[in-house]
Parts: sequence; structure tokens; C-alpha cells
Amino acid sequence: MISPEILKKVKLLEIKTRHIVNNLFGGEYHSAFKGTGVEFAEVREYIPGDDIKSIDWNVTARNNHPYVKKFNEERELTVLMMLDLSGSAYFGTGELLKNDVMVELAAILSFSAIKNNDKVGLLLFSDKIIKYISPKKGKSHVLRVIREMIYHSTKDNLTNISLAIEHIQKVVKRKSIIFLFSDFHDNYFFKSMKLLNKKHDLINIKIHDDFESNIPNLGLVKLHDVETKMTHWVDTGNKNNRKKILANYHFNNNNFLKYCKNNNIDLININTKYNYIEPLIHFFNSRTNKK
Repeated sequence: MISPEILKKVKLLEIKTRHIVNNLFGGEYHSAFKGTGVEFAEVREYIPGDDIKSIDWNVTARNNHPYVKKFNEERELTVLMMLDLSGSAYFGTGELLKNDVMVELAAILSFSAIKNNDKVGLLLFSDKIIKYISPKKGKSHVLRVIREMIYHSTKDNLTNISLAIEHIQKVVKRKSIIFLFSDFHDNYFFKSMKLLNKKHDLINIKIHDDFESNIPNLGLVKLHDVETKMTHWVDTGNKNNRKKILANYHFNNNNFLKYCKNNNIDLININTKYNYIEPLIHFFNSRTNKK
């Protein structure tokens, strides 16, 4: 049974994200993601400005007047949300945790998808597969997807992105648009990510908290790794300690960014401290302009 508290959260998230989709997001989603092909609709008379390549020469010859073929885009797409629910996703130093941002963004994209009559599916994972929901259409299905995202939490688990990708490769046969939400604090997933992008349209959404790249001087601090459950005392007042921690973060982050760029894997960087709508719209606009 789903608790009234969960249902209330789902309703509030629906109101918030539908408002964003209807008033801020506009047609960016539709423009960024084209259909899988075109289907013939009808033949009509040629109008100056029509592409001459679309002229139907057989009909034109019979009628002694130019006619063109009209096609409709086969719009239906399959969109899949992959959410990393490992321990590090429940970290945050602002109003929202990383997981909160992931869920809100996934809800926005899900409502955008059904508004365009696309199918939406979900995979929740940590170091194991938590929940998989096959792609379907409709508002009631998306509300179920959102409910599952809110309901499930595995705050003490590790991350295994490769395992999640392998699962998707097995269960999703049709080429799909896949949004992978994570902070990507994991190792050995680059190769599987590259293979996934060859078969599907992969968009990585990297969620980052400002504290991870800007550690303040807080003196002696006890840091607990929620995934490994290891605890360390760190003197953040020591400038060299802060430099080492930040250098390690930037090294891993830069390697990830470079790999995505070199392998043409789309990437959206989201900071929990700032509005996530602007980078999302910027990405879709830039993607549209590439086409």
C-alpha cells in the first residue's frame, strides 16, 4: 500500500512539473527529439516554395499539373529514465538533495514525453536493479513512474552503473532515448556506457553538489561515506588537504567529461544549488540547432 504521504508528494510534484512543462519548457522537447521516420499522408497540388524533390511525377503526369507527396512524422518515441539511487544520491548542502533534483527532472521529462504521445519507462538502480517499469503511454502510467521514484530509496547502497546498463540492453530492444541520472561516482562503466550510446540515444544528466568542488574551511570535520560506510576525520582547515580532495574530484570529473565528448555522448551538468531548467533548455536548444 502507498502511504498518503507518498501520494501527497506525487500530487505536489505533478503540479510543479506540469507547470514547468506547460509554461517554461514549451516545444523544446519536441524539437530536440525527432520521430523515427515518416509515413505517407496524401498528395496535394504543388505550392510555390515546396521542395521539388517531393513532387509525385506519376500524379503530375496524369493531371498535367504538379503535385507533391505529403508525409507525416512518425512521432512515437520510447523514452527511458534511469535513476541512480545509491547512497551518494542522498547528499546535498542546499534546499534539494541530488535525489530530489533527479526525481524532479525525470518527472519534467516524463510529462514532456507523454505530452508528445511518447512512451515512458523507468529503471531504478544502485549496486543492484531495484525496479524496472516497461515503457507505456498515458498520464496514469507517468504518475506511477513518479510514485515509484519517490517511494524507493536505498540510501546505504553502492553504485553499479554497468549493471544497470547491462539490464537495459537486455530488456529494451527498440532504439530509445535514455536519460541516465547519476553523480557518476563509480568506476569501470565507461565501456558499457559507450556501447549503450551506440544502440540508443543516451543523455547523461550529471547531478553535482557545490560542496563537492568547493570545500570550505570548516576545521576538523568527520566525513562519512554513505556507500562504503567508511568514516574519516579531515582537517579542512589545512589548505593542502582541501587541494588534494578537490584535485581528485576534478581529475575524475574531467575524465568523465572528456570521455563523453570523445564518444559523442550527450551530457547535461546540473548543480543542486542552481535552477535546473536553464541548463535543460540550453541543452535541448543546442541539440535542435545541430540537426
